Amino acid sequence: MSVFDEATVGELRELMGRYPQARSALLPMLHLLQSVEGHVSTAGIELCAELLDLSAAEVSGVATFYTMYKRRPMGTHHVGVCTNTLCAVMGGDAIFERLSDHLGVGHDETTEDGQVTLERVECNAACDFAPVMMVNWEFFDRQDPASAVELVDRLRDGEQVASPRGAEITSWREAERVLAGFEDGRVDEGPAAGDASLVGLEIANERGWSAPVADSAASAAQESKGEAVAEADTQRAESETVAEESGADVEGGAGDRQEASGGGSEPQAEGKADD
Repeated sequence: MSVFDEATVGELRELMGRYPQARSALLPMLHLLQSVEGHVSTAGIELCAELLDLSAAEVSGVATFYTMYKRRPMGTHHVGVCTNTLCAVMGGDAIFERLSDHLGVGHDETTEDGQVTLERVECNAACDFAPVMMVNWEFFDRQDPASAVELVDRLRDGEQVASPRGAEITSWREAERVLAGFEDGRVDEGPAAGDASLVGLEIANERGWSAPVADSAASAAQESKGEAVAEADTQRAESETVAEESGADVEGGAGDRQEASGGGSEPQAEGKADD
């Protein structure tokens, strides 16, 4: 008997129906299970395997390959500190160590009150805002040890916290439901881009730079030329193939004729010698 209710199973089936091949829905299905249980459990793996007609080993292989899937229960909030190259150089390691001491937990561990799971994470693709943290997959830019401690304390106290480039923070489980493909209607909260990401655009505007506009006639001519070259290459390859095959036939035929000729010429030569 499944530990998941009918509503969850129905949503899993809904995800399966969004893809031409149902097994393609495995990733969002695992996110949905995490939103329900707080991690990917053995029961969740077995349910996905049953619904998708896969083996439990196949589902488990996916659930243990991607670091966003957790096999142990998570805290209310997931706090990920980027310690990859640039963030580390800019202070990411110091932030992680300070949080680890403050919270009394290490990598991928959860505080006793169940509020925060701390993790070292790889590049968050926000190097222009280094050092970066994420809370429930929302960015917190240009952090330092003091601001990081203040942030987690506010989370543990239940205060409302908003990402500088995203929505207000809810919980890790609610964020997982969004990753599963069930929108919460808050996608437009927060700015679309931060100041560091817009520096290049600002410089271009100041200097009157713009992207080159492709001339339609030139583009068409270039495309036509490319097609002609491709056609010529194809014809040349076909000609070479025919030539190689013809050469093989000629050699084979010449050999056959030589063998036949040799077999017939020797008796004639002997006959003439006898004569």
